[in-house]
Amino acid sequence: MSESLSFDPIDEAGRQWRRRWGVASVPPMAAVTSIMRTHQILVARLNEALAPFELSFARYEALMLLHLSRRGSLPMGKMGARLQVHPTSVTNLVDGLERLGYATRTPHPDDRRTTLVAIAERGREVAAEATALLNEVRFGTAPLRRQELVELTEVLRRLRAGAGDFTPEG
Repeated sequence: MSESLSFDPIDEAGRQWRRRWGVASVPPMAAVTSIMRTHQILVARLNEALAPFELSFARYEALMLLHLSRRGSLPMGKMGARLQVHPTSVTNLVDGLERLGYATRTPHPDDRRTTLVAIAERGREVAAEATALLNEVRFGTAPLRRQELVELTEVLRRLRAGAGDFTPEG
């Protein structure tokens, strides 16, 4: 991350917004801008933590998707859908995992048009080690407390459900 600012840029943006577009426009802008800045902070923290494994957080997510799958392999298309990324991005992620020896591509036994990505034994080892490290650093969420994380997750879950990210049960 870059050097700390001497002021909160979201507060400053809120001041400017309020003056130009009124007080009602500030909370949505401030919330979204806060989420986006927080995303940048968390990605930087996680990428730094995962650097010893030569993983970015995006590669880690792909590796964990394979690690947690029932068979240890998934079709590339299904990976893209679950990670919510473009097929080109899946290809790039899998290329990186293959280069590191963490995963391999194999033809699907029943569908010639489909390529499976399978986690390698080294990938399983790295997934376990990297996850232990991320759990130790609380996925970069300091200084938030457990209850704050639970509340934040629920608020964002409502936003995701409202956007159609998933179909809420019940």
